[in-house]
Amino acid sequence: MSDQFDVSLEDPDLLGEVEMTTNLIIAASEAAGPLDQEEIDEILGVVPAPEEDLA
Repeated sequence: MSDQFDVSLEDPDLLGEVEMTTNLIIAASEAAGPLDQEEIDEILGVVPAPEEDLA
């Protein structure tokens, strides 16, 4: 007989967000001052979109 309350509550998206937030908190606590946007993007794994040629 299985236990109806034995449920796995793993959410991969939530775990990813928690990991990114944790990494950002650690980096901010170790920094001498505020992090700039480039540093934040690098920590979060943000890849800048290629610039489009507007000519």
